[in-house]
Amino acid sequence: MQTDWTARWARYSPHKIAIKEYETGRELTYAALDRLAAALIRQLAAVHGLQKGDRIAVLAEYCLEYITLFAAAQKAGFTLVPLNYRLTAAELDFILSDSQPSLLIWEEKFFQTLSQTQWFRPGAKHWPLETLAAWLGRVPAEAPANPVAFPAQEEDHPIFLLYTSGTTGFPKGALYTHKMLFWNSINTAMSLIVNQESRTIVCMPPFHTGGWNVLLTPFLHHGGYVCLMKKFDAGAVLGLLESESPSLFMGVPTMLKMMADQPAFAQTDISSLRYIIVGGEAMPIPLIEQYHAKGVPIRQGYGMTEVGPNLTSLHQDDAIAKKGSIGRANFYVETRIVDAAGEEVGPDTPGELWLRGPMTTPGYWRRPEETDKAFTEGWFRTGDMVRRDADDYIYVVDRIKNMFISGGENVYPAEVERILMGHEAVAEAAVVGVADEKWGEVGHAFVVLRPAATVSAEALLWHCTAQLAKYKVPKYLTFMEALPKNDTGKINRKLLR
Repeated sequence: MQTDWTARWARYSPHKIAIKEYETGRELTYAALDRLAAALIRQLAAVHGLQKGDRIAVLAEYCLEYITLFAAAQKAGFTLVPLNYRLTAAELDFILSDSQPSLLIWEEKFFQTLSQTQWFRPGAKHWPLETLAAWLGRVPAEAPANPVAFPAQEEDHPIFLLYTSGTTGFPKGALYTHKMLFWNSINTAMSLIVNQESRTIVCMPPFHTGGWNVLLTPFLHHGGYVCLMKKFDAGAVLGLLESESPSLFMGVPTMLKMMADQPAFAQTDISSLRYIIVGGEAMPIPLIEQYHAKGVPIRQGYGMTEVGPNLTSLHQDDAIAKKGSIGRANFYVETRIVDAAGEEVGPDTPGELWLRGPMTTPGYWRRPEETDKAFTEGWFRTGDMVRRDADDYIYVVDRIKNMFISGGENVYPAEVERILMGHEAVAEAAVVGVADEKWGEVGHAFVVLRPAATVSAEALLWHCTAQLAKYKVPKYLTFMEALPKNDTGKINRKLLR
């Protein structure tokens, strides 16, 4: 398997821009990216003693240097450990102690938090990103007289160690291999049409699989163009959708709503987009229609850190007819929907989604018990309850862990949330299970109203009663100005509980 993508594109399209940094305007051609990555490997080996299999933890926002590190890791077999710069010192300490990196690269703006960790101690190997950037800036522009030939990496060798969000318990490091990287790219290209002419803007964070593997790495694999942003800004992204003429863009519904709410949205020309890819949660139909009105279809999908992440896709022609669906499985993705006994269920019957294919993780870093629990006979158990309709379209019912039992009946919060969201006054809703002496658990709804909208809690609960079985209707309802969310835009249910 060819794992040195930059070397190939440096030969085929040396002068083509691979990466542009939005905030600075700096750019790297494929030839420059290849040259800098090779030089970086030599420096990492000579000065820091790094070799194949060593882990490099990175605490930084997206930048050209980060992408150069990725290209170096592909060539030399290093494993990148992207760190979440929004974590506390204690949370970072856990991940650093668990991953045991041979080198820690950090951006100056995060020094205060990092300095409070036990890992930031005398003797630990560090390289400030700013120093790394200055060193790369001094690498000669000429290609080395004797270019280094790097052997292809084994398929199951990890390119990333991606830590789960840790909303329950301690985070786990999912091994993300070169094989996963390759097959995710193939699945993505076949589903979404990614090639050398493709262009995109990436504004998802680098510590999440969505930031790396929804579009960034498939684009680098196919010789495309990527405009990198350090953080999402609705107005700035909207402007780039016009000025950069991207063919694809990925965002979560919250981001797309913020962009649609911009005063300039109606006048902005985003016609270069073939479509927008949406993940994380279902996108409301009115928001889909806003983008459809501008001639930009919406492609909803499903993914996760341990598998893919690009696993299913709902064709834009079905965005309305199959509303709420995550579509069908991508080409090289196998699916099963099973009951608690592991037996496949029929159409429109909820069951757990199991996945199999070459884009599946071999397991969790130093967690053999967790790895064993995640798999059954080679199938990865997602923990998501889904149903499949007669046309083979999949719908997410809810996370199994979100389900609660009220009076002996299973309640899936997502079903109740859809009913609440169907009320004209409701902008957002989340439901969690809370303890109850009589029923064991009951629902507690948290609701955000639309601007200037008014409605009573009693009226919303009656709205639910008219459409749901009694045991599904929340016992409590709390109005909020905003729902708490994690770094990927998903509702933080742990905090609500």
